[in-house]
Amino acid sequence: MAQPWLLLILRIPPKPDYLRVKIRRRLQAIGCLLLKNTVYLLPDREDCREDFEWVAKEVRELGGEAVLSVSQFLEGMLDAELEEQFRDARALDYSELATEAGTSGADALARLRRRLEEVEALDFFGAEGRAAARSALAELAARTAAPDAPAQPAAGRGEPSYEGRTWVTRAGIKVDRMASAWLILRFIDPRAQFRFVPAQDSAIRPGELRFDMFEGEFTHEGDRCTFEVLCERFGLRQPGLRFLAEVVHDLDLKDRKFQRPETAGVGRLIGGIHAAHDHDDARLERACALFDDLLRGEAPAPPALSPAPTRSP
Repeated sequence: MAQPWLLLILRIPPKPDYLRVKIRRRLQAIGCLLLKNTVYLLPDREDCREDFEWVAKEVRELGGEAVLSVSQFLEGMLDAELEEQFRDARALDYSELATEAGTSGADALARLRRRLEEVEALDFFGAEGRAAARSALAELAARTAAPDAPAQPAAGRGEPSYEGRTWVTRAGIKVDRMASAWLILRFIDPRAQFRFVPAQDSAIRPGELRFDMFEGEFTHEGDRCTFEVLCERFGLRQPGLRFLAEVVHDLDLKDRKFQRPETAGVGRLIGGIHAAHDHDDARLERACALFDDLLRGEAPAPPALSPAPTRSP
């Protein structure tokens, strides 16, 4: 059976001149294919639909026209051919990353890690070269590491700057966002409040912190999910957190790095929470109970639980 695809059809005004360049760069950043003239293609996924909806909104606000539809190709174009085009594009990205990593210095490491994260997010069909790109970045990090550099102090739970803050993340929370919000409440900011925003909205109010989202203060770094990054940045080494970090990593990144036998079961429970509740504050409440129980199963002395999470108005 033919699979569904998202089609975005645009009419961009000829003036101002920079407008076409701006929209073209935006489309390149979300990894879509150009089918013909101004017809663009992405797989029918929730995150891809959000990306196309944002582009369509931007084009309309600038005086253009945009039509977004879900389509199936019955003849003239094969799903397998389209998937291969996506894989080819990402394989080229991985190859370019690996090549640049092999000739770069320490000043390029952070930028290349961010670029790898961006490419992996657009790798919808498992392109070749991902492992090679990661390996090249790991070699760059090892090659440029300062052997005698003192460790940077991690921000601690007791630091006033992380007490009673509002933490912002993308709406529709799932694995990494659920786990990271729980981690923030239990080990970083027991008085935390949470605000859930559309995926394309990275703007924050004064005093807020973003996690697991574009331009977030705490988000994916290299091949680590946000939960792992939070554990490292805050120096969290409590019993049981390593187990949870490995489970969350494999569920979120889908790279089977740790292959714990519990991972599939935890994933089904998280999927059930997401499906059973329409609102993110309810999902977070249920997820906190789940991760509390999982931690108790691994840790001999679980921490005292903080109050139930509250959502910022």
